[in-house]
Amino acid sequence: MVKIRPAKPEDGVQAAPLIKIVFDEMEIPEIMRMDVAAVNAVFAEAFKVAAFRYSYAHTIVAEEDGQILGVCVGYPAEEEDHIDDAFAPFLPQVGITDGRELFPDHESFPVEWYLDLLAVKESAQHQGIGTQLLEAACARQQAAGQRYVGLCCDLVNPKAQALYSRLGFAEDGRVRIFAHEYRHMRKDLEAAHV
Repeated sequence: MVKIRPAKPEDGVQAAPLIKIVFDEMEIPEIMRMDVAAVNAVFAEAFKVAAFRYSYAHTIVAEEDGQILGVCVGYPAEEEDHIDDAFAPFLPQVGITDGRELFPDHESFPVEWYLDLLAVKESAQHQGIGTQLLEAACARQQAAGQRYVGLCCDLVNPKAQALYSRLGFAEDGRVRIFAHEYRHMRKDLEAAHV
């Protein structure tokens, strides 16, 4: 049975390859130049740093029999400007030594909890795990007093857009992240049943 739970620092080894799925879709130049094992090692270590965007503190996981099948990562929009400060010590490991950021583009909209990343292991896709993670994230944010949950959906990913629309998200703008254009979609937790 799949259990949705908050991530723990030690989940990074299993979470990093799932996070990398989205990095690959985004075509992040520095990540694309790296060996897969090196990417996973860096992000498994960074996962332990609570203040970082892709850390255990911002993640919930879908787990079954000790295996992490999916991850959902998010944070309040007001944290985005500094959410990657904690990654600074890792920048040389991804080939950035000139003061640039790995994630330079602003993704969230004001006054929302921003769902930055949702990924499910390939062997566990089409089993409702992404839906469970997204519903759990919305329920947690509603309980925490958040009014809106926002996310970005790549224009070339109609399956994800259909999932988000089915769960009550509606497009409210566009965002460019790296070389891709995304629909920004938002759900009003007060107006919709989670």
